[in-house]
Amino acid sequence: MMVQARRRTPEEASGIRVGFTCSKKVGNAVARNRAKRRLREAARAILPESGRDGWDYVLIGRAEVTANRSYDALLSDLRYALRKVHAQGK
Repeated sequence: MMVQARRRTPEEASGIRVGFTCSKKVGNAVARNRAKRRLREAARAILPESGRDGWDYVLIGRAEVTANRSYDALLSDLRYALRKVHAQGK
C-alpha cells in the first residue's frame, strides 16, 4: 500500500479524513473491492491511535500486494507509513 497525507489548514474541518483508491492495475472489480475493504479495515484499526487530527490520508492499493498481504503485515505497513509521514510533516 502507499499512503499520501496532508495537513489541513486550521480553517478546514477538524478530525481525521481518509480516502481509499485502487486502480485497474490491482485487478478486476472484485480484486479492487477486496483490496479497498482490507485498506478500510486497516485504517479503522490504526488511524484512531496513529493518525492525527486535522490530517487527510489517502490509502492506495497496489497490484498483487494489498489483497494478498497478511493482515498483520498490512497493519504494520500502515503504522510505519504514518510514522514516516508525521516525522516529515512536523
